[in-house]
Amino acid sequence: MKYDLTVIGSGPGGYVAAIRAAQLGMKTAIIERYNTLGGTCLNVGCIPSKALLDSSEHYHNAKEKFGMHGIELENLKVNMPQMIKRKNEVVEQTVGGLSFLMKKNKIDVFHGHGSFVDAHKISIAKEDGTSEEIETDKVIIATGSKPIVPDSFHYDKNRVITSTEALNIDKVPKSMVVVGGGVIGLELGSVFARLGAEVEVVEFLDRIIPGMDGDCSKELMRALKKLGMKFHLRHAVTNVKVNKKSVTVAVQKRDSEEQFTINADYCLVSIGRQPYTANLGLDKVGVEIDEKGRILVNEKLQTNVENIYAIGDVIRGAMLAHKAEEEGVFAAEVIAGQKPHIDYNLIPGVVYTWPEAAGVGKTEEQLKEEGIPYKSGKFPFKALGRARASMDTEGMIKVLSHKETDEILGVHMVGPRTADIIAEAVALMEFRASAEDVARMSHAHPTYTEAFREAALAATGDRAIHI
Repeated sequence: MKYDLTVIGSGPGGYVAAIRAAQLGMKTAIIERYNTLGGTCLNVGCIPSKALLDSSEHYHNAKEKFGMHGIELENLKVNMPQMIKRKNEVVEQTVGGLSFLMKKNKIDVFHGHGSFVDAHKISIAKEDGTSEEIETDKVIIATGSKPIVPDSFHYDKNRVITSTEALNIDKVPKSMVVVGGGVIGLELGSVFARLGAEVEVVEFLDRIIPGMDGDCSKELMRALKKLGMKFHLRHAVTNVKVNKKSVTVAVQKRDSEEQFTINADYCLVSIGRQPYTANLGLDKVGVEIDEKGRILVNEKLQTNVENIYAIGDVIRGAMLAHKAEEEGVFAAEVIAGQKPHIDYNLIPGVVYTWPEAAGVGKTEEQLKEEGIPYKSGKFPFKALGRARASMDTEGMIKVLSHKETDEILGVHMVGPRTADIIAEAVALMEFRASAEDVARMSHAHPTYTEAFREAALAATGDRAIHI
């Protein structure tokens, strides 16, 4: 069989690339090593974690807030197997929808491990031990990433776990140690903290969510501490001992001899992910990778082998599903001869805890480091009528604009529905709006988005109305 384009990997980057290529008239194939489409994001990442985050938030609200709303409950309890069952149903519906999209767009799907025979021939090793080969003009590598787990952590998928196993714990643990204060660790840690587990986070750096704005880190940590989560910043895990029904985690303070241990039911390792580029036969075709195993690409997302492209987690940049999607569309359009564009500065980052955290553009730390003159305006959600009505008063929105031109350079927020509100900031920054533009836009009242307008008013010269 001969194809115009073959995509290896069916995560958000891969399946979107395949659909866009099919829309552009290419005969397209997609190869997925597992039985279901969707990659990490749909199967063991974004989608199932959000399902559990929502379920745990409902329980937490019922336990902590319903009484204030005049709703009284008796015998409230967590049915963890049902929570997992619902999560699995959400995943099944989502990946089932992908199968429909492949048929709709006449994309041929191959299940098995794809690897290069040469630049235009790919071998697909199937589960039953058989294999087949397909020929292709162009290739997009979209094989994603997997969790990083040092050998000293003794990862056994039972007591020492990654996000994959954490999504299927069917009994609420009494305690959990989360190694890493990034997005994945905080999201899943907050799930179990809401359900009643004692959660301790060990982070080597001096703040959580280190890639986001410093004010977001402070606001989110304050909120998560109220949830009962404990934080050990500037600490490192040196060893993890696995017991029959628990783990003992050895922790050392950074730049110090001070050590202590934490005993817990589980140790969730979330210290980052590494690109999945092993066993793809890249050496056979001469595709270059860097010291971290990432595939090197040019501004067209093209590797050093002319007909092979790479997108998503296997190349440099943030490991985000929506970044991979943008690159999937970009690569397909480049192959079709179009001239697409991606502004990486305007790809938002989101943490789906509650409150949520979101940001786009430059952080205040980056502006200082780069010597860019700026103005800052902040507005707290506690001053917002809509937030008081829903009892979601934690957090704030910060707008950073250029001191001379007033162009918005960054928007950072922690609060209710900020994962959705950030889209307004992205849209405005795409069109190079000023803080004054936002300040003069009518925002419906009462809504959470009013906080964005108030922060913009504050950035234009301390003009916020409601503080």
